[in-house]
Amino acid sequence: MTQSHSAGPARRAATSGTGPAPSPTQGGAALRDAVWTAAALAARLPADAWEVEAVSRRYRLRVPRPYLDLVAEPGDPIWRQSVPARAELEEAHLAEDPLAEDAPHNAPVPHLSHRYPDRALLLVTDLCPMFCRFCMRKRKTLRGAAIDTATVERAIAHIRATPAIREVIVSGGDPLMLPDARLDALLGELRAVPHVEVLRVHTRMPCVEPRRVTAALARMLARHRPLFVGVHFNHPRELTPAAGRALALLADAGLPLHSQTVLLNGVNDDARVLADLFRGLLRWRVHPYYLHHADLIPGTAHFRTSIQRGLGIVDELRREAPELAMLHYVLDTPGGGGKVPLTWPRPQGEPPAGPTRSGCADPARRR
Repeated sequence: MTQSHSAGPARRAATSGTGPAPSPTQGGAALRDAVWTAAALAARLPADAWEVEAVSRRYRLRVPRPYLDLVAEPGDPIWRQSVPARAELEEAHLAEDPLAEDAPHNAPVPHLSHRYPDRALLLVTDLCPMFCRFCMRKRKTLRGAAIDTATVERAIAHIRATPAIREVIVSGGDPLMLPDARLDALLGELRAVPHVEVLRVHTRMPCVEPRRVTAALARMLARHRPLFVGVHFNHPRELTPAAGRALALLADAGLPLHSQTVLLNGVNDDARVLADLFRGLLRWRVHPYYLHHADLIPGTAHFRTSIQRGLGIVDELRREAPELAMLHYVLDTPGGGGKVPLTWPRPQGEPPAGPTRSGCADPARRR
């Protein structure tokens, strides 16, 4: 249950706690009661309005009401993911795009990343239902705006002209911020490309704003099969009944579901927490797929663990979690080299064990 907080008169007068008028998209309509100002947040939670305001001038704020209602106390796992913190203004020396997603050698046209020979990432919006404080695309989602249709069409034209691309991941931002009709048309264009065999849609909507997922949306997505839906959950408390209903709508429509989780300090850096999360996802027909090591994004040091810590958690997880939850622990390499699996270095032929003296290179400690 959300803690109440007695706001001062100036804070109460500034806002009632609801968001701006909804946009004409289904995503915007679902966010009609989202919190998006420092004063509104401080009226709902015991947050420092001055700190939140200072941070949100650089990285904007938005928290949907269903997610905000999960906050139990300051600093808990839900709070850390959604409430701006002063630490986000640190690490200004780090590159805003350490994975070189926007570099010419990875992005032949704007908002299309083609780092792998047969797979492309198409960013269709910079808007999200919630601006996650650890976001690896903070330079876009927490500071950007909508992507115009012409830009997306140019990216799709490049996909048509590149026969090597067999799989397209539709992401953003969150593609479910688009109206159903626009997303339907976009997926239809991709499905009409002869060499595109598989589509993926990546969204955090079932977790943070499950009201957006409707039977009509699920039926529309199912028309474009084979289409896989990648969802993003980081903590067992996010597995609410409403999230379960949203996932059931997608699964019942015949859409395979897989999840990705980011390993976050103070949120889920505990094998038992992750095991509970993955068991819950499996019960809801979601296959845990990736555990991401947090990227070197400016202002996210308070979220990052060391790689050694992550490897230790994964070792524990192998004893705690079901076999079906044995997902890939990966690092997206700086400079755009792509994802690499993280494992302990072991002598050839030696069975898996604990950490060795040689340890493992940790980019977080090479700064």
